Amino acid sequence: MRRQITLLVAATTSIVLLAFLLPAASLVARVAEARALDAARTQLQFLTPSVGLDDKNQVAATLIGTSSATSVGVRWPDGTWLGDQGATGDADAPTTAVTIESDDGTRLVQPVRRAEGGTAFIEVFVPAEQLRAGVTRTWLVLGGLGLVLLLLALGVADRLARSLTRPVTHLAETAHRLGSGDLAARATPAGPPEVREVATAVNRLAGRIGELLDAEREGAADLAHRLRTPLTALRLDVEALPPRDRERLLDDVDAVSRGIDEVISEARRSFREGLGAGCDATAVVGARVQFWSVLAEEEQRAVTVDLAGGRLPVRVAPADLGAAVDALLGNVFAHTPEGTAFGVAVRPRAGGGAEVTVSDAGPGTRATAVERGQSGAGSTGLGLDIARRTAESSGGGLRIETSANGTRVVLELGPPGSGDESSAEQESLRSL
Repeated sequence: MRRQITLLVAATTSIVLLAFLLPAASLVARVAEARALDAARTQLQFLTPSVGLDDKNQVAATLIGTSSATSVGVRWPDGTWLGDQGATGDADAPTTAVTIESDDGTRLVQPVRRAEGGTAFIEVFVPAEQLRAGVTRTWLVLGGLGLVLLLLALGVADRLARSLTRPVTHLAETAHRLGSGDLAARATPAGPPEVREVATAVNRLAGRIGELLDAEREGAADLAHRLRTPLTALRLDVEALPPRDRERLLDDVDAVSRGIDEVISEARRSFREGLGAGCDATAVVGARVQFWSVLAEEEQRAVTVDLAGGRLPVRVAPADLGAAVDALLGNVFAHTPEGTAFGVAVRPRAGGGAEVTVSDAGPGTRATAVERGQSGAGSTGLGLDIARRTAESSGGGLRIETSANGTRVVLELGPPGSGDESSAEQESLRSL
């Protein structure tokens, strides 16, 4: 916008300057010519009485005192020239005053009838240089003045454009921060009234979004907390069982209780807090594979684990990555027959981050399974969607590759500190 405003002012100013300078330059040329011709006519008027009344010697003495800027001559009735010899001859001797223009200048001829008889001719020749005297210098002054005015207009336009685009740029940055999950971002109302009104509306919208998200998180936490009452009753019933079954069921109840605590904690954790935490993908995936390996051993599933040799920091909270891996491994156990082998691999990702791959030799997965609520096996259909949203929130994504040999799910995780703004959005901000 800043560039467009500057170009618009430059074009408008140039048109105005041309509309002023071109007529002014033409007027300067005409004024200079008129001034030179007026001086020549003044000489004609000054010499006419002397030529008509004085003798030849007196006229010659008078010509000596005339201006040297022009060529002044008098053709006496006998054909002789006094002063500078002109071009008037018998063939082109005029009967009235005439002005003759040529490429090298302008010639003024004035016939004068003498008292004793005969006609003399006064000829004043004004060179072309004299007709244009001072014109070039004046044109240069006008051109310099026009250039200064154009530069001044461009400077004022640039400052005006900055005052208009700066609040718009700040407003766009605030919108992108809100879009990336920073709900604390606020715009400072500035600039024209319309831009200030938009900034105020964006701030109000951000506050409303924060309120709705807080209400949603608290609602999820309350719903999870309601499970504590039946869970407590279940614990009391389990404690009344024989010792052989009681210990095993109490462990299961404790696991459910820990899960409820994690749901409540997760519901009350802000989105940006989860993004900023980060974790080591190798350690988290390794821990989750170790957890599921017990069940894999019971179902006689061969497990292949290929973890990276060192740390692979990613922009995902440990609980979020663990939940995503649990969702992928849970799908393997839920949707493949017992005894089906699967593998888990963690590898560095180009540009930073990590790639987590979960593959199995099962019947395959439909491409639409990644859509929220889509499932072909009677489940909720949220597992792959949870993994997808976890990957995308880190700046990565999720891919599903299905073939006759089974299914391969690739979870791409971004490195810590990776932003959510695309390069196209950053370029649009710089052009303002």
